[in-house]
Amino acid sequence: MSTQVHANLTEEQVRQISGELDEPEWLTETRLEALDALADLEMPDVIRTPGRDWTNLHELDFESFVDPLNAAEDKDQVGPADAEVLSWAEAVAEHEDLLQEHFGSVVDLQENYLTALSTALFSTGTVVYVPEGVDAEDVTIRTEQNSQSLFNYTLVVTEESSSVTILERQSTGQEQDEQYYSGVVEVVAGENSSVQYGSLQNLSEEAYNFTVKRGDAGTYATIDWIEANLGTQLTKTEVSTELNGESSETQIVGAFYGHNDQHFDLDAKVWHRAEHTTADLVTRGVTDDIARSVYEGVQDVGSEAWDTSSYQRENTLMLSDESEADASPKLIINNHDTEASHSATVGQIDQEDLLYMTSRGVNPRAARNMLVEGFFVPVFEEIAVDELREDLEDLIATRLRTRD
Repeated sequence: MSTQVHANLTEEQVRQISGELDEPEWLTETRLEALDALADLEMPDVIRTPGRDWTNLHELDFESFVDPLNAAEDKDQVGPADAEVLSWAEAVAEHEDLLQEHFGSVVDLQENYLTALSTALFSTGTVVYVPEGVDAEDVTIRTEQNSQSLFNYTLVVTEESSSVTILERQSTGQEQDEQYYSGVVEVVAGENSSVQYGSLQNLSEEAYNFTVKRGDAGTYATIDWIEANLGTQLTKTEVSTELNGESSETQIVGAFYGHNDQHFDLDAKVWHRAEHTTADLVTRGVTDDIARSVYEGVQDVGSEAWDTSSYQRENTLMLSDESEADASPKLIINNHDTEASHSATVGQIDQEDLLYMTSRGVNPRAARNMLVEGFFVPVFEEIAVDELREDLEDLIATRLRTRD
């Protein structure tokens, strides 16, 4: 089954978006090829059990809320002077060679229906370029959506022996009945470089969100992701790293809190493709009310990935009997010289812990909140970006305080 949103889109619309950004012809053609591909592409893969998709993307009424020519946002993108943090239009004007080399090099722009849709229609974006030997701290990208739909693209390129720490936030300014946010992030980490990319998604709970963040780690390179999701009525997201360079490393830290009728479909993936690579995937989340979470974690060890270390753990805490949580951790190992493990747990607050605290004078509501905040501590401890950790702690505490 495929959606028919492409019936509402035209070549003229895509050319208008590209023209307003003053893009070269090769970029315009890339967009148009993605537009043409929509008719034949499927939705992103979701976990299936017999007779059921754990997430149903086909019910989305794209025709009602994808409005490509009326994108509106409030965006801040800042960084230190020795790194370049550019809007998409600035990057097109100043770094066309860089874009031509790396645009679409990590994420297949026609990988599925939603990546192609974003490729054809993105009208805003950020390019972060860190030259050789530069250590760039405090790069901030803040996007506030003020339109029915918004398509965003981010490219991060680090040269040899450089590093960058990025904090990205997505939020909603002007709310509408239904909104759609789409983001594609590509990270290219050069030899011996380090990228730490933190993202905090707190869009309107009337919004739909599709994002894919994927990195290519070169020799001795490190890519660390921090992915926090609190907003939207439906989020479908993938965070992944391809460890293509010898001795490259990645960590993917995820946190989510779903309440009301929110639905989070979260993928964390790592591909070990070279020798001596290391990965650590850690996700913790909460579901409440009638919220639902779906998690898939994949560790794929290739035949040439000798001396691999790969670890994964996912834990979900359900605060209500009506909420749901499913997890599907997977190991795909094609090299025997591998040390790997994976685990997933789903459960409720330990009643003995709750009884212990209430018997010592803590009221039940405060005791429950303390236990939930304590549940997130192992994730908080993995978040090296202080500002992101503090923001996430505050948002979780606020949601707990307002819980009925």
